[in-house]
Amino acid sequence: MKTALITGITGQDGSYLAELLLAKGYRVVGVVRRSSTTPYERIAHLVDRVELVSADLLDQTSLTDVVHETQPDEIYNLAAQSFVQTSWAQPVLTGEFTALGVTRMLEAMRKAAPKSRFYQASSSEQFGKVVEVPQRESTPFYPRSPYGVAKLYGHWITVNYRESFNLFAVSGVLFNHESPRRGLEFVTRKITDAVARIKLGLQHEVRLGNLDARRDWGFAGDYVDAMWRMLQLDEPEDFVIGTGETYSVREFCSAAFGAADLDYRDFVVQDEKFFRPAEVDLLVADPSRAAERLGWAPQVSFTDLVRMMVAADLERYARAR
Repeated sequence: MKTALITGITGQDGSYLAELLLAKGYRVVGVVRRSSTTPYERIAHLVDRVELVSADLLDQTSLTDVVHETQPDEIYNLAAQSFVQTSWAQPVLTGEFTALGVTRMLEAMRKAAPKSRFYQASSSEQFGKVVEVPQRESTPFYPRSPYGVAKLYGHWITVNYRESFNLFAVSGVLFNHESPRRGLEFVTRKITDAVARIKLGLQHEVRLGNLDARRDWGFAGDYVDAMWRMLQLDEPEDFVIGTGETYSVREFCSAAFGAADLDYRDFVVQDEKFFRPAEVDLLVADPSRAAERLGWAPQVSFTDLVRMMVAADLERYARAR
């Protein structure tokens, strides 16, 4: 039985990855921060099947101890301060978790389990002000937020440890991936949650920023499969993971409200408060290398993803009434 160690197991990607690995017969160990509360909503259905251990991306000793004690075959570093908008308000904290946290995890692996295989969650936000369309593995990076800069550090420190210490360490440059488990602060979930509330008469409008920003949106459950596939290769390689299709926030609104038989133009209000100081206008992946080398392709379409999210939020509010 292989052992997988997941940081960020309580997040969207961590919960889907834990499900995937359990289905493959893995022993799954999740790293959680010590807290007076237990925010395990996304893994509530898994807590009896996974092991949860306490450590913190800000504390080197705790990470090294966890890696030493669990001796994982695979390490998936998914934990981060992952909300772009927050990175403007908390740039130093974002750097500590999202950038230096990667170094601490790599150091823990290098010292305590150097034969393990390491996956780093890189981001399409690293491309930022894109220099070519679509973006592929060879596209230069130009991040446009403290989050994007921190992710870029994490990406390059992973490359550096791979080349310096001969570690099996890879980065997956994942484009936007969503699900009913996405945090409410993210624009896609903010929209689908608002659709459900508006449909049920619980609110009357939703305020959003730039409706013309375009993103490559896929289903998180598909993307964790790509993570796993990357760690099964004979040699470590970095990959761009996305759908190759792009839609605007406006088109996402149209699809989401349409799924509830509503017209988004009646309810969406643009608010300058939600515009970024430096906008990323267009992100779209070229996932051809992942298809060729990993045999990976997204399974859930954009339309089905939006409908899935709206249906889940409608059901959640209906149950609470």
